[in-house]
This record gives sequence, structure tokens and C-alpha cells, in this order.
Amino acid sequence: MRPSNRLREVLARYVDSGRIPGLVALVSHRGETHVEALGTMRHDGGAPMSRDTIFRMASTTKPVAAAATMVLLDECRLRLDDAVDRWLPELADRQVLRRPDGPLDDTVPALRPITVRHLLTSTLGLGIDMTAKDSPILGALFEQGVYGQADGWLLPEPGPDEWMRRLGTLPLAYQPGERWQYNLGDDILGVLVARVTGQPFETFLRERIFEPLGMKDTGFHVPADKIHRFPPLYAPNAETGEFTVEDPAEGGHHSRPPAFPSSGGGLDSTVDDYHAYFRMLLNGGMHGDQRILSRPAVQLMTTNQLPPEQRAAREAWAREAAHLGYGLAQHGGWGFGMAVRTYRGDYAPVGQFGWDGGAGTTTYADPENQLVGILLTQTGMSTPDSAQAIHDFWTTVYQAIDA
Repeated sequence: MRPSNRLREVLARYVDSGRIPGLVALVSHRGETHVEALGTMRHDGGAPMSRDTIFRMASTTKPVAAAATMVLLDECRLRLDDAVDRWLPELADRQVLRRPDGPLDDTVPALRPITVRHLLTSTLGLGIDMTAKDSPILGALFEQGVYGQADGWLLPEPGPDEWMRRLGTLPLAYQPGERWQYNLGDDILGVLVARVTGQPFETFLRERIFEPLGMKDTGFHVPADKIHRFPPLYAPNAETGEFTVEDPAEGGHHSRPPAFPSSGGGLDSTVDDYHAYFRMLLNGGMHGDQRILSRPAVQLMTTNQLPPEQRAAREAWAREAAHLGYGLAQHGGWGFGMAVRTYRGDYAPVGQFGWDGGAGTTTYADPENQLVGILLTQTGMSTPDSAQAIHDFWTTVYQAIDA
């Protein structure tokens, strides 16, 4: 594989045109790793992007944070079909909307409890569906402050206990286990892990995942002595393309420990840290001579978990939301905290797993080709630029395999 010249040329178009201030890309193929760092950390110049630049991983947090739950499954401290009521009493005895777009007081009792499996597969019955912006339940998630602005910052605002209390005041949109819905289950997993272990979620992640893998620059905020390696997050104006700072580096959301360490979207990291994690998954849970996860745990989380009817619903959601994500998120299946490709709809093969993030990030691994690809920008998807860069990155990477 020789991605260097072609990949650099394709990615440089975005930087040279001014659409993306800077980016860092990593491609690892059968033990050979190539990194490109282009542009600057700020749209008006300044420090260049570098291999150790720290990025907001946004929803690419999900595949990494899910590993904490897998550790507990490996240790038999949790089981997949355990009801979560014991640790998350706020989710006990749920009411469910008669119609997912209906009024919040028109409900029936849940037919079954929410389980660990439901959280891992995003089938607990509630999530964020931006294709249904006018539904009362989606409005209630934002009105209750469960999440920030519907058109901007989408991380939880209060601390875990208050967040769970607010969540417990709302009905589910679907019966538990009935339908895939995005995001909410991933954030609940972080609370579940903290309550089962009696440790802060980040502490458990650090001890069991980050430190063993050498992920020294990964966490839920960027310390002051590393903030110079952290760019602002931009949300370009959709009409003018003007760079608007959605989150500054100094004094922003990620410059201090958050009230809620979001396992759905809150991690900051680097290409090398994420490479270590995805290589561990490709190696069946091993990092060098150290086992991080069991091989069956990795196989489980990277295998499609949705039955045909739920997969069809997720595929329909992806098609309906294609204009919102500029064509991303169309893979078919879903494992634990990540997409799993079940059909070949672009250049990537069936079996590829990983996810994309709204801050302009993409991280996937491909067992067939023993490939890890990571592209990190800090240009949010208010314009199609970062999503198109992601598409072009993967198109170029897969062409290079045969070069």
C-alpha cells in the first residue's frame, strides 16, 4: 500500500482551498503506518497541525467508551440481558409513547425492562432523531436540558445523577428492544459503568483501557499543559462559509473536567492513541502481550447486533438523514457503540467497523485488509466540507491498497 502522495494530494485540496484549516490523517495497513498532518490549528494561521494534535473526537468516542462495559462483561460483573434497574433505578418501570411522535402523556407501560444489551445496541427505546425535530419527545430532551442546543452543542449539561433524574421524567419513544435509536444509550453506559464499579467513569476507562494501551493524550478534557496542542472547534456558516468558533480551546468546554463525562461524544484524543485502540480490536483484544478485552468480547462488539427488521429501520434512518450527515452513516448494521458494514455501499468492504463524529472525525478498522484509518479535523458538519473530506479519505485509502 502506498497512500502517501495521492492521499496527501486529495486532503490538501481541502486545506489549500481554505475549507478546512487543518487535519491529521493516519492509515495503518498490515503493520505499516503512514501519517499526514496538513494546515494549521486555527483558520487564520498560527501553529501547524502535527501528529500529536489533540482533537474533540465527538461521536467517535462511542467505539472506545463501549470497551469499559465490555471489561465488566468479561469479568461477569454485568451480563448482557441483566435489567439495568438495579444500578439505574431512574430507568425502572418505564412508560412508552403510544406513538413515537405523539404527546408525552399518551403512554402505555413498558413490556420489558431496559437491559445492558439494549444500552450497548442503542435499542433502549429512546434516542436523538434529528429527522423528527418536531416530535414532542425530541423537544423534551432539549427542554429538560438532557442535551445542549438542538442546533449546536449536543453533550449532556448536568452531572450524571441529575442527568439521569431528568431522563427518568421522560417516557420512551419505543418499547425497549424494539428499535435502534441514536446516541442516548451510549451516554447512559458511562453512568452504568461508574455505578457498577464505584469509580468515576473516566477513572475506570483510564485504568483499564487508556493506560494499558498507552493512550496518554486521551480523556474528557485537555489539561492546561497540553492546551497548546488543541485547536478550536469550528462550525462554518452554512451560507457564507465563514469560520465560527463553536468551542474555543482556551476557556472552552474541553479546557476543564466536564460535569458529565460523555461516553457518547466527549473524548479528546490523537491519531496515535486511537490507532492503538483500533489495532487492539483488530488483534482480538491484545496489545502486545497484554490482553485488554477477550477475543469473544471484541467479536461481539464488532458484529452486527440488529435483527433484520431493526437493521432495515436503521438503514431507512441513514437514508432519510443522508442530507444531514452529507452521506455518512450508511453502513447497515450496528454492533456495540459503532457501525458494522453489512452491505457494500461504497469503497469499504463488509465487516468494516467504526464510526464518524460531528466535529469532523472518522475512525474505522477493516479486518479483511488489516487496516485502520483515522481522519481528524475540527471543522464541524454545518457545511459538507469535513464530511466530503471523510468520503475522499476513504475512497483514496481503499484505492491505495491495490496500488
